Amino acid sequence: MRTFFSRWQRMPDTRKSQHAPGGWRVSHSTIFAALLLAFIWMVTSSGAPMAQAATLAPARTSTFGSNVYIFNPSMPQSDIQATVDTIAKQQVSNQFGEQRYALLFEPGTYGSSSEPLNFQIGYYTTVAGLGLTPGDVVINGSINVYNQCFGANDCTALVNFWRSLSNLTINVNNSNAGCYNGEFWAVSQAAPMRRVHINGPITLMDYCTAPSYASGGFIADSAFEGGTVINGSQQQWIVRNSALTGWSNGVWNQVFSGVEGAPAQCFPADSTCGGPYTTLASSPVTREAPYLYKDSKGQYSVFVPSVQHNSVGTTWAAGSTPGTSLSLKSFYIAKPTDSVLAINAALLAGKNLLLTPGIYHLKDSIRVLRPDTVVLGLGLPTLIPDHGVVAMRTTKAKGILISGLIFDAGTKNSPALLELGGGLPGSDHVASDPSGLYDVFFRIGGAQAGRATTSLIVNSDNVILDDIWAWRADHGNGVGWTTNTADTGVIVNGDDVTAYGLFVEHYQKYEVIWNGNHGTDIFFQNEMPYDPPSQQAWQEAPGINGWAAFKIGNKVKSFNGYAMGSYSFFNQGVDIYAAHAFEVPTTLPPSSLHNLFTIFLSTAGSGGIEHVINNAGGSSTAANPDVPVTIVSYP
Repeated sequence: MRTFFSRWQRMPDTRKSQHAPGGWRVSHSTIFAALLLAFIWMVTSSGAPMAQAATLAPARTSTFGSNVYIFNPSMPQSDIQATVDTIAKQQVSNQFGEQRYALLFEPGTYGSSSEPLNFQIGYYTTVAGLGLTPGDVVINGSINVYNQCFGANDCTALVNFWRSLSNLTINVNNSNAGCYNGEFWAVSQAAPMRRVHINGPITLMDYCTAPSYASGGFIADSAFEGGTVINGSQQQWIVRNSALTGWSNGVWNQVFSGVEGAPAQCFPADSTCGGPYTTLASSPVTREAPYLYKDSKGQYSVFVPSVQHNSVGTTWAAGSTPGTSLSLKSFYIAKPTDSVLAINAALLAGKNLLLTPGIYHLKDSIRVLRPDTVVLGLGLPTLIPDHGVVAMRTTKAKGILISGLIFDAGTKNSPALLELGGGLPGSDHVASDPSGLYDVFFRIGGAQAGRATTSLIVNSDNVILDDIWAWRADHGNGVGWTTNTADTGVIVNGDDVTAYGLFVEHYQKYEVIWNGNHGTDIFFQNEMPYDPPSQQAWQEAPGINGWAAFKIGNKVKSFNGYAMGSYSFFNQGVDIYAAHAFEVPTTLPPSSLHNLFTIFLSTAGSGGIEHVINNAGGSSTAANPDVPVTIVSYP
């Protein structure tokens, strides 16, 4: 998260070489049990398990369990309003609670010009339309995230994490809300907006209460009409494959990849062009996240978008998104009380996996073995590995798509939380059918004490990482240098891996290690750990202070990085330094890395970063707080 002492600049005029753990070892008895259960499951299962609908909504049967609320246009709007408001009241301040919710809207129109539907989204709440395109579900009103206030003049969006909005159209109508007139999306990490069409004013900050600091965020496959998007105090943001009619300002790191109407390239910030903006004309390789929808016959399916190369704009501007549909019958619909054995048996039997909202305590790894398996979460289901296991492992198979999950470290150290491409054999990845991780978030501590050596390990080739937040908690429960221990957030060993929106924070050694060739990272945001107790306790090697935030392996021959930032704030009252934020081979081709920067967040901290990359670039310390130190191109 952003430190509470951070400072933001230029408010809008509109408003004053490590290696992966070893291969899998599976006993013959475990395999036999899984096969037996798979056979029993196939014989006895007649489709998706059924559960009762949530009690606040009009009574109906739901396929997805009690914490998935499904609305349709025939329901009284007063009932819908009461349901969403009740959930928001519980979840807006429920940062480390166990409740999880998905609010799903069937195709149709909700709200009107005279009676708009306006509501907030709190923690662990996902809101999505169930249409095939965003235009199939229309909300006349607004769906909002506001500041949280912790006292007078202490209202910010700095910890507005873990929520999402997707696959619908909002005709903004909030005219009776006073200052809150418009669509407000004041969020920080792990709060994506996907496949959304906004008609009307939208702000990414909540300027109605002070000081209004915000730190996000991620938008993909979305279109904004009716005015300029107010960025305001958002210190960083990435917009990918979308359409804009305007963007108000930049603070430290605003990134646009394949965005129609994006601001022109301007880095570092300059009075002649505004900024700072990093603008790429197209996105090199993309594959949008899979999503649930309901067809004209009332049947549920999951849509799997196709891969695109050198793409610009939304996938749905000219009609339906290219791709294929999977019947819901091809999915095992899991609930938190299901055993890992049952889940693995279903996967072994050839099923895809849909995880309904809740907390899943895992005694063993969930194993994804089949190419083109889809693992889809509703309501940010959270996987906690007990007994130090890896929560989820996959083979090196093509086309594995994992979306909408939180991996939360258990109290016993896990070697990793998610390993994409493990030790079991599988087909090689191919560029025409890449695997992908979408809105996948990792947490070490915060909800409870947790430990994991590494959060995410990518061993497979041709993988797309699309909105990843790996966070060693700096606040909450079970937080301390020797309590929520974690070496590294992300290790990439595969070749041809492309990342959009890589947020990695507070790990105790290298935050990211990239060992694969031909990799690309578009947007990197990092905060170094706040809490090293001494310089001696935080040294990469004798004579080298600290650890780099982003380490490119010495054997890597090619890598492209764009808009990569690392921030420091050391809060133990002693001077702590990092020799450099980025550590890369000097043998990389010229201009492999673009628009790098470091920043010292606050004079309330001590120490800082001595160089931007290797021994190049100036220092960001208490001598120049809140001032980005930049390198436009390296080497």
